[in-house]
Amino acid sequence: MNGKDHRAPDELRRTLGLNDAVMVGLGSMIGAGIFTALAPAARAAGSGLLLGVAVAAVVAFCNATSSARLAARYPSSGGTYVYGRERLGEFWGYLAGWCFVVGKTASCAAMALTVGVYLWPEHAHAVAVAAVVAVTAINYRGVQKSALVTRVIVAIVLAVLVAVLVAAFTSANADTARLEFDSDITVFGVMQAAGLLFFAFAGYARIATLGEEVRDPARTIRRAIPLALGIALLVYAAVVIAALLVLGPERLSQASAPLTEVVRAADAAWLSPVVRFGAVVAALGSLLALILGVSRTVLAMARDRHLPHALAAVHPRFTVPHRAEVAVGAVVAVVAATADVRAVIGFSSFGVLLYYAVANVSAWTLTASEGRPLRAIPVLGLLGCLVLAFTLPLPSVLTGVTVVALGAAIYSVRKRISRSGAAPR
Repeated sequence: MNGKDHRAPDELRRTLGLNDAVMVGLGSMIGAGIFTALAPAARAAGSGLLLGVAVAAVVAFCNATSSARLAARYPSSGGTYVYGRERLGEFWGYLAGWCFVVGKTASCAAMALTVGVYLWPEHAHAVAVAAVVAVTAINYRGVQKSALVTRVIVAIVLAVLVAVLVAAFTSANADTARLEFDSDITVFGVMQAAGLLFFAFAGYARIATLGEEVRDPARTIRRAIPLALGIALLVYAAVVIAALLVLGPERLSQASAPLTEVVRAADAAWLSPVVRFGAVVAALGSLLALILGVSRTVLAMARDRHLPHALAAVHPRFTVPHRAEVAVGAVVAVVAATADVRAVIGFSSFGVLLYYAVANVSAWTLTASEGRPLRAIPVLGLLGCLVLAFTLPLPSVLTGVTVVALGAAIYSVRKRISRSGAAPR
């Protein structure tokens, strides 16, 4: 260790600049969500799909603003786990961390399986495990390596999406009448679509969870989060409009591979293999950023002994939470190898929406000197998160409530053991 490195042995190194942080966020958002979330969202919202995008965008903006202000105030690994703990108390921080780790671990497995399904459907589970191993190995080598790979992935995925947009907007089959609202629109359907689309928007959390590895975090994070979100929103809005122009809401809702169906309907079937390749790369990018974010939250929770303290170790050479990364990778690999979790979009959205609900309440407690946002922003964000969470499909809500209750029970039991004088494990 050189004389300029004043880190404690268990601290991470600040190596990420503004561009790196933006790319990590984009790698999470410009990912497989846009390839998978459109169809279920269209089924829920019908011709009101664009309204669902708008609602998801407003809630995402509020959440992102709250997260950015909190991350600048608390620039350490863990994201809302740390904010909830510092602003609301230990239990709320723990609950936010629990929702994030469980929900996003399921998302990791879903992204890994997306790689397998698109790349080699007959051996999807084996390919998924290989993808998890490869991504975990990249993350193990250091966050700068991860950021570099993410740059390449984002460039490829954006190029594929631009090709889809050009094919759709220049197609003779594009019809602006398909953008018109119809009598099938319901408030509940629009809200459910927004909740499902939130699965694709939530990647900006990765920037906050990497707060301990960002240079000049008070300035960088406050700029990186809105930048990444703004770019993602523009891309997603354009893609949704393109899909509606050539497919319409009904046909889009029935598509198993929406963007592949878009290029076929646009008389550009030759782009189908390119779109499939883009889906694989996007899923890998999401998986890379997801494992980064989950492992940092695991690190923070392990430091506070809410998870095994051994997971709090930081590699002396690569300065990454290597044990947390390997543990997360191992769990994701097991789930991806043994279960079909491609339908976890709703469950993941439920957990992450509750995670951001805690972030918004935490941001509301900030004082003016601590850089609080306009009071209306965390209030609107909180209400939006709760409404979207409980308008998700019923199985997702029931599963989410059960998992949250399980986490609360574990916390309660651990506290009782601690109070009785037994050493927590």
